[in-house]
This record gives sequence, structure tokens and C-alpha cells, in this order.
Amino acid sequence: MSARPAVVWSADYQCDIGLHVFPVEKYRLVRESLEAAGDLTGADVLEPPPATRELLELAHAPEYLDDLAALRWTPRTMYSELPLEADVVRAFSLASSGTTLAAREALARGVGVHVGGGLHHAYAGHAEGFCYLNDLAVAVRALRSEGRVVRAAVVDLDVHQGNGTAHIFRDEPEVFTLSIHQEGNYPVPKERGDLDVGLADGTGDADYLRELDAVLEQVWAHRPEVVLYQAGADPYRDDQLGGLALTIEGLERRDARVVDGCAARGIPLVVTLGGGYARRLEDTVRIHAATCRLAIRAGAR
Repeated sequence: MSARPAVVWSADYQCDIGLHVFPVEKYRLVRESLEAAGDLTGADVLEPPPATRELLELAHAPEYLDDLAALRWTPRTMYSELPLEADVVRAFSLASSGTTLAAREALARGVGVHVGGGLHHAYAGHAEGFCYLNDLAVAVRALRSEGRVVRAAVVDLDVHQGNGTAHIFRDEPEVFTLSIHQEGNYPVPKERGDLDVGLADGTGDADYLRELDAVLEQVWAHRPEVVLYQAGADPYRDDQLGGLALTIEGLERRDARVVDGCAARGIPLVVTLGGGYARRLEDTVRIHAATCRLAIRAGAR
């Protein structure tokens, strides 16, 4: 494996979605934060290529992709809670390519960090919850279809359950889906993944980390050949769309459990950002940058 981790990012992730709680500028700001701190010095920063139709069809229905390509407002597209415009669809398509690139690079380097992605609410045939396309599912299916891996795991630690991912992989026992989320939050109803942990409102650092330690053992027992980590920043106690109470330091310890666990077992790791809607945008950026920094340093080791 290369000693230089890959960091994947594109300026085109910042699309115009109007006045919205989803801060799409965070992708640029996280990259700038990492660059300013010198964290990208030992990494290779890669630009994802445009997503092909063939790639997206690995996880999405052709008729749904037709709607997106035509910018057609239908029951398949209307639950995105986002504008349906060409630059928005292009940004979400590019995110699927970005996570796929990061995943391929992780197998060669040990770590692939995607400063984007984690769009876990999109189903095979429809959009949901700020997600048009499920980059996690596309990337796993790409690795499996290319014969690069058989067994994979998705570790989803966003405050919201990864319902789209769970549904897409419901009949694939080789792909283990873990979601730790706030039970009394979107989505309702929730899908059934391989392992779902619904936490009570207001759960803080100690209880969260205790639950995480227990369930990660089941992830390692699956013997994944790659782990895709959805490292949502929204379990943070000051997140506008979350109701958990993790501190920034608690989130860093959360990340360390996943990153160090993969490193200790020699499991390639793919990091994606997921959600993050803190009242202060700089808090979301700080949380995401810390996640990326930890993974980059682990990859460099």
C-alpha cells in the first residue's frame, strides 16, 4: 500500500440550492481548513471524474436516473427537499464518483478520504432527505462488481438513520450495514439494517461511546475487506437537525474508534462526511476537518 492517503474533492460539490439548512459550502471550507493546517502536504488530492450512467446504475433504477437526467419532478424525485436543477444533479452525481474513487484508492493506499458524500437517504428508486444519489451504495457495488472485494461494511454514525443504504443492501449479506442514530428523529419509519442502534434524545459522549464500542465488535466480526465510514457531524449537541448531545471532543473520540479500529486490523477505510447543520457553520467545518485529519494521519502511518 502507498504511504500517501488519497483525499478526494471537487469544487463542483458547491452547487446553488438557495436558502437552505444544508451548507453546501462546507465542502470547500473543509478542504481549505485542511490545506491551511498543512494536513494535505502528505496526501494526494484527487479530482473525481464525471459519474457515468453505468456507474450510477449499479445502485439506482434506470427510470429514476431518467427522471434526474431530464430534471423531471416526479414522485421519485420530489422527496429530496432540494431544487431539481442541472448543477445540483451534477454535484450529487459527482459525489458518487468521488466516493467510488476514494474507495478504489483506499484499497491501494489503506485510506481514502472523501471531502463530500455520505448521502445515505437516497434509495435505489427515489430521493429522500437532501440526497438524490447514494454514493455509499454506488461505491460498494462498484468494488464488488469489479471483483475488488466480496465483503464490505458501512459504518453510519450520522444522527439520522441511513435508511436508503440499509434498504439497498437488505438482500446482500456480504454487505454489513451499521447505523447508530437518534431514534426520535428523521426518517420515520426507519428501515431495518444489519445492526441499528436508536439512541434516546440527549444522549451524550459517554453513553454514545459505550454503545459504539459494543457494536463495532460486530462490524469486525463480519470480516469486511473495506469499511465505508459515514462520519456525520450532526450528532453534535448544537446541530439544528439533531437531538443528541455529543461534544466536539466526543465526536473526535468517536472517529478514533473507527479509524484506529480499521488501522489495527488492516482494513482499508473510506471516509465520507455525511450531515452537519450546526448553528455555527465553523463548528460543522471543524468537526468534519478533524475527522478527515485523523484519517489522513492514520493513512500516512
